[in-house]
This record gives sequence, structure tokens and C-alpha cells, in this order.
Amino acid sequence: MQYTIKTPIPLSGIGLHTGKSVTIKLIPAEPNQGIRFRRVDLPESVEIAGRVEHVVRANRGTSLAVGDVHVHTIEHLMAAFYGFGVDNCIVEMDAEEVPLMDGSARMFVDAVQSAGLARQAAPSRDLWIREPIHLIDGDRMLIALPSADFSVSETVTFPDPAVGTQYASVRLTPEEFSASVAPARTFGFVSEVDQLRRAGMIKGASLENAVVYENGKLLSGPLRFPDEPVRHKILDLVGDLSLIGRKVRGRFIAVRSGHSLNVRFVQMMRDRLKQMPEGVSESALSGGPGRPEDATLDLNAIKEVLPHRYPFLLLDRVLGMNETKIVGLKNVTGDEYFFQGHFPSRPVMPGVLIIEAIAQLGAVLLLSRINQKGKIVYFLGLDKVKWRKPVVPGDQLLLECEAINMGGRLGAMEGRAFVEGTLVTEGVFKYAVAE
Repeated sequence: MQYTIKTPIPLSGIGLHTGKSVTIKLIPAEPNQGIRFRRVDLPESVEIAGRVEHVVRANRGTSLAVGDVHVHTIEHLMAAFYGFGVDNCIVEMDAEEVPLMDGSARMFVDAVQSAGLARQAAPSRDLWIREPIHLIDGDRMLIALPSADFSVSETVTFPDPAVGTQYASVRLTPEEFSASVAPARTFGFVSEVDQLRRAGMIKGASLENAVVYENGKLLSGPLRFPDEPVRHKILDLVGDLSLIGRKVRGRFIAVRSGHSLNVRFVQMMRDRLKQMPEGVSESALSGGPGRPEDATLDLNAIKEVLPHRYPFLLLDRVLGMNETKIVGLKNVTGDEYFFQGHFPSRPVMPGVLIIEAIAQLGAVLLLSRINQKGKIVYFLGLDKVKWRKPVVPGDQLLLECEAINMGGRLGAMEGRAFVEGTLVTEGVFKYAVAE
């Protein structure tokens, strides 16, 4: 489900680039509002949605604008919202730049944790990476791969030997984000200071709110992590990815990323990604089995819906569904019973079992939707079935079913299975629901 904060949160500080004092107030927002920045220092307050469509600058920070009204350096606050699971919030500001605080997102996360989150009566809006996406610009690169989780791997390289080449990889649960990414501070090099200040930037930067290096030496206080710079790059990337306006599920691999590359990548995602089901709606599971308040069904919840059991239960998790579409996972492990006899020297999952896994997923959708506990789904026929690529131990099947006709006891669905974004199996399933 979607979340907002429980109570308003006031925060004050100075802007990184403007050096101006600013007070912001984080205010609970209604479902489906997203993150919205509200300038209250103007004769008439103006709101700017935290979406990539409003980005006007991505140089040493990410700036939004509507007309001639701007909001600067939003990435750390946006990362805190995104990493900690805040979907909807109003950010009131009495100046044009979000405060830098201590140079990280830790103080924003602490404030949100202190206020607490309120679950809202609206399903989470998710985007699933369905196929590999990449953007390469010289020696900079961003790649997104299909995954059931949200994770980021980043590599940075700087000529200063105090930083050099660093690599970090984080699975971004709220707990891991808070502990491993949010505290990482912005960083820079003395050799850049004069040029940046001549350009009207970093007026609010100091040794108290930034990690500063000079000729292989650390000038500021002790590091919070040995690899703090690369972790801060992950923080910036998370903040910029949030501008898609959805919770993204995928594995992101970045090499020397920066705000400009990040924003271009989000624009590419916006143009190319297909929106997946927006979680489990209450109408889809009202009164039925499983847990209608969750966006997923685990194995135990699936067993409440389906009669299948080992060794023929071929679903591990339902990732999300609405009234006509469902997405799930099957992890293909090396100890599956069918690998013992199906080409044991070169094991391949039988194609008919991939079809069966898709069919079981469709049955979960049917039985949940029509609230018919105790009934069963029989599949009557298959059309247009194609197996496009072998499935082997270690693969993860991303399964989906979408209704073609769900008007009554008889109907049909389209089903597909993917491995790392590649379509491996597809077909049309005809079914009957019976006692």
C-alpha cells in the first residue's frame, strides 16, 4: 500500500549552492499525490511535483521548475522518501533550495522515522524492469536489469588517490538504506572549489557538511564509511530514480553516474517501461483468501488459494495483481525433482511445467477475484504456445497472466514467462471454474 508521514515535520538549514537559510515543513499528503514541493515564500504559493518532467537542471544537483519558480538540490530529501517508503508528502519551503543539513540524507530519515509512517487506503504503484535498459555516455554507464528487489551497484573512479576507484552494492530495503546509504555525505575536492564558486555554486558548503579531499588527504572529519563517496553516489542515484514517480523493482548497475546521466536514464525509463500492476487492490481480494492489505502473497498465502502441494506447487510468490492481471515468481533451483530425470547431464526445466506454473498463477487471480474459496480452476486448452529459450537451474521465472475474457465460468488468459527480461514462454490459456 501507499504511505505518508503521520505528523508534520519542521526542518531548517542552509542550501548547498545558494548558501541561503531555509525552513521546510514535511506535511502528510493524500494518496496518489506523490512528492510535491510547495514554495510558500512567494506572493502566491506554487507547487512543483517531484517528477522527471519538471527537471530543468542536473549539474551538481537536481533542480525542478514550473515556469520561473524553481526548487533546487532535491535529491537527498527525495532519496530519503524513496528509500524509506514515503509515497506521498508535501514539502513546504520558504526559499528555493532544500537544506543541505549534514550533507547526507540521515537527518531527513531520522525525522521521518521519528514522525512515523501512516498506511493509506491505496495500492502501491510499482514499475517492474521488464527488459534490460542501458545508457552509455563515454566512460559513464547506467544499466537496469529485471529483479524482484530494488538494488544498486555503483563504481566510481577519481584521480585523487584518497578516493581512487570504489565499488559498493546495496539491496535497498528501508533498513539497509537507512544504515548503509542515507548517512553518506556529499564530497568534493579543493581543486574544484574556485571554479564552482565562480559559477555561483557551493556557497553553503563547508567542512561541517561535506567530505573534502586535497592531494590524497582527507581535510574534513572522519569518514562514516571507508567508501563513503561511492555510497553517496548511490544516494544521489536513488534520489534521481525517485523522479519516475513509482516504486521501481529492478537491479541498477552504475559506473561513474551523476545527476545528468541519472536524469537522462529516468527519462528513458519513463518512455520505455511498461507499468505493471499497482499492487493488490482491495476489490480484487475483498473477503477472499490471502492478505488483501499486502502487495504480495507469500507461499503460505498461495496455499490458501490453490489446492496444489509439493512437488507440484510451482509458485513461490505473487508480486502483485489487480482485477485483470497478476505477476508472480518461480525460483528454479538445482534440486528440483524434475532435473533428476530431464537431461540430468544438462538439466532443462520441462516446457510443460513452465506452462503449468503460468496456469497456477492465473488460477490465483481467478479464485481471488471471484471470491470462490473451495472451487477449482481447470484448464481446457492452449493456443499459440511457444517456448523460446531453455530454463535451467538458477533461473528466476517472472510470470504474468492477463485476462482476455473473465466474464463467467469460462474464459481465457494470456500468459508469459521471462528470465532476466527475456521472454522464454508464452501462450493463451482457456479455463473453466468448477466446484
